[in-house]
Amino acid sequence: LMMEQFFTEANIDRFLNKEMAGGVNIDLQPVIEKVDLNPAFDSLVEVIEGSQFGGMLAMFGGAEALQPMRQPFVENMQVSIIELSKSDSIKEALKEQFESPAMMDEIKQNIEGIIDQRLSELTPALVKEMVQKMIKEHLGWLVVWGGVFGGLIGVISTFIGA
Repeated sequence: LMMEQFFTEANIDRFLNKEMAGGVNIDLQPVIEKVDLNPAFDSLVEVIEGSQFGGMLAMFGGAEALQPMRQPFVENMQVSIIELSKSDSIKEALKEQFESPAMMDEIKQNIEGIIDQRLSELTPALVKEMVQKMIKEHLGWLVVWGGVFGGLIGVISTFIGA
């Protein structure tokens, strides 16, 4: 019922479009800074060793000669990836990925899983508490105004009847 009423594909799509409107504003810098780029350096060294420059590298001490360059390479690579992540083409690609049917299905499945998990945790006492809270929040003023108007109608009908 929750999925049919609140989390329809149209509602999820509307939410994503609203969030993505005016350009995607996703800051990937904190994520990129946590990524270990040492394997990229190791792969670069392997490529160099396997290329025509491998012999020349061996003359200068082999892969060990490149190790002092590891940290500057990792730092420069992170800066480059962060700059790339800020480009419009990357932002547009992220937007397209979020709006893809496969992603939409995954979002719906995740929401459905959260709802099912929460429903399995509900006890009768918790449901009673939730209903009481909803009544208090949403129907409290209705009771007050009902009493006011009921009193006014009673006073008016008393004067009319007298």
